[in-house]
Amino acid sequence: MASSAQLKALFHAHISGDTERFRSVALQVAAHEAKIGHLKLAGELRELVNKAKEQQQVVAISKGQRDSSGLLNISSPSTKLNDLILAEDARAQLDRVIKEVSHINHLRSHGLNARRKLLLVGPPGTGKTFTAAALAGELGYPLFEVRLDAVITKFMGETSLKLRQIFDSIESVRGVYFFDEFDALGADRSTGNDVGEARRVLNSLLTMIEQDTSTSLIICATNYSELLDKALFRRFDDVINYELPSVSNIEKLLVRRLNPYAPARMVWQSYAKKAEGLSAADIKVIADDVVKEMLISGASKFKATWLDRSIKERLKVSRSERQGR
Repeated sequence: MASSAQLKALFHAHISGDTERFRSVALQVAAHEAKIGHLKLAGELRELVNKAKEQQQVVAISKGQRDSSGLLNISSPSTKLNDLILAEDARAQLDRVIKEVSHINHLRSHGLNARRKLLLVGPPGTGKTFTAAALAGELGYPLFEVRLDAVITKFMGETSLKLRQIFDSIESVRGVYFFDEFDALGADRSTGNDVGEARRVLNSLLTMIEQDTSTSLIICATNYSELLDKALFRRFDDVINYELPSVSNIEKLLVRRLNPYAPARMVWQSYAKKAEGLSAADIKVIADDVVKEMLISGASKFKATWLDRSIKERLKVSRSERQGR
């Protein structure tokens, strides 16, 4: 039981907003309870103090759009997995990640680790970035997007130091940390254009991923898995493959975005077949273009010819992009 002096100190710290003092006194109370044999209560008090500290760090760092180091862009997504239309295998893997991370402390108490280090692999526009936001939204975590342009420098040793800063943040502030275009950091060490500094950076990265024991999610995404060093794959708890949407999923995407504005007796499948080979991001562009044309024209429904034209235009753009790679 807390002494009268400790109770007064707790109230005073709370009223004055002195969180450090409040935590200090609360930990003193926990220590006293442990000393007199109330070990369960002491453990619960310490856990509450640690949880409050972690939540406070998240709130403080989420107020800005970029952290003070300039290495991370910060947001608080409301996106959910149901906002994504994915292949069944990928969705099942993501559902399992959420279940395990939601029970991370329970699993750890039994010597088990939750899946929280993920590698997302697939063509551009297939939902990898959206997935990072959706996982953050599902778990109620802030999303930290790593700014590789700020991380990678030409000065020897500086990139590894900046990576160390990011992993320190991963340890101290729970969140979803997203490394997009991960191949820029994780290139195969055996490639002909490798230099000593690139090899040192990759070795540092491998070590940091492997040694991380935080409760944060580390999500890395690449369009070109063949460029990644093979040693990287072993550091991830799960590799999730993303593919271009099937005709069935293209139809679902079109219906989701355009059905409120569709003319009567719309045969969605025929348009989905025409759009086969496009990414989910391409389908979004198509739908947005159709809705914009409808709004500008003053119509209440879109014309099927607009959708047909938008699909053809996007197919041309997509072919040009593929040829340019």
